[in-house]
Amino acid sequence: DSDLSMRTLSTPSPALIFPPSSHGFQNGQGSSTSSSSVTGETVAMVHSPPPTRLTHPLIRLASKHQKEQANIDRLPDHSMVHIFSFLPTNQLCRCARVCRRWYNLAWDPRLWRTIRLTGETINVDRALKVLTRRLCQDTPNVCLMLETVIVSGCRRLTDRGLYTIAQCCPELRRLEVSGCYNISNEAVFDVVSLCPNLEHLDVSGCSKVTCISLTREASIKLSPLHGKQISIRYLDMTDCFVLEDEGLHTIAAHCTQLTHLYLRRCVRITDEGLRYLMIYCTSIKELSVSDCRFVSDFGMREIAKLESRLRYLSIAHCGRITDVGIRYIAKYCSKLRYLNARGCEGITDHGVEYLAKNCTKLKSLDIGKCPLVSDTGLEFLALNCFNLKRLSLKSCESITGQGLQIVAANCFDLQMLNVQDCDVSVDALRFVKRHCKRCIIEHTNPAFF
Repeated sequence: DSDLSMRTLSTPSPALIFPPSSHGFQNGQGSSTSSSSVTGETVAMVHSPPPTRLTHPLIRLASKHQKEQANIDRLPDHSMVHIFSFLPTNQLCRCARVCRRWYNLAWDPRLWRTIRLTGETINVDRALKVLTRRLCQDTPNVCLMLETVIVSGCRRLTDRGLYTIAQCCPELRRLEVSGCYNISNEAVFDVVSLCPNLEHLDVSGCSKVTCISLTREASIKLSPLHGKQISIRYLDMTDCFVLEDEGLHTIAAHCTQLTHLYLRRCVRITDEGLRYLMIYCTSIKELSVSDCRFVSDFGMREIAKLESRLRYLSIAHCGRITDVGIRYIAKYCSKLRYLNARGCEGITDHGVEYLAKNCTKLKSLDIGKCPLVSDTGLEFLALNCFNLKRLSLKSCESITGQGLQIVAANCFDLQMLNVQDCDVSVDALRFVKRHCKRCIIEHTNPAFF
């Protein structure tokens, strides 16, 4: 019925996404069809465009004079479209209900480069089907304007919803499905195979995803010259617990253009997986292997092969990394700007010294919970890393106020300092505040405020 309704109208019906508490449209007289009326869940609905004037008997019509004075009606179309561009998808669909003018403006193609849906109860598979069908009207079965789909946290998303995106949106460039634990490898393979321009993929928290690869059919169709390459540059696989070295090997072999890769809490990754990664992905600028407990100094030796290309590295809570691994990074990755080594208890003042002398452009450093780092290490930082803006020393037992004063006296651009659970005096904190006026200090000293 909804298909027939869309064909018979001169202006096709919008897809409307309602929260569970919304009942206004079911009770309205202007609706032609609805795809579902299930109570207690969010569903996608299809309705005809609203009439030019409100006709509900319970609504008192405004006088002509009042209508002419409405400020919103005086705005030109381009201003209305600009306002609509700030609305999420569900609110944009609601605006299409207000009047015929808003309906036509709400479906301006410029507003539909992005679909953003949120909520654990939304029937996102159906919503995506209805929205893409509406957007494909002018170009049957193909939605050429849609470039970004963000459905993070929509736990009811399944492979069926991703199949819809893969089949209808060949120009897709960004896909975020973090926290959607019902999707599998097969659906992700379809997306990367049918959307050749996809550059940004976030599958964090998708525990069933163990690999990123082309489908077999897509691999066969590709010419030997093209190879089996995927254009993804940004890949977030945080909390993909089942990812192993072999899966990382496949990812590296297919996604050779990667520049940003996040593998936080991929606890099965080892140094061998990082070796595969460095063979194929030589353009990585940002890398996170936080909480990958099997990564050691040997893995740092592999990462160091990125040399000056590496700008961001997170190795937090990798307990097998010591000063040896830090020396590899410091020696070869001289343009490193950000390092998170929190919880790497094997790092000492010697590692900090080597880092400070070789990575002089370091802007952010987290060495919290490194009990072997003392004021000596801070002195090396202060005398070499003048551009330091963020420094976290949380729970560093060997740090005192003297080390903080040396840092404050040399790093004038310091903007954030974390000394929670450190034994530092109020006078030292005041010294930091006096010399680094823009610095926000996170502390646990009740006498300093």
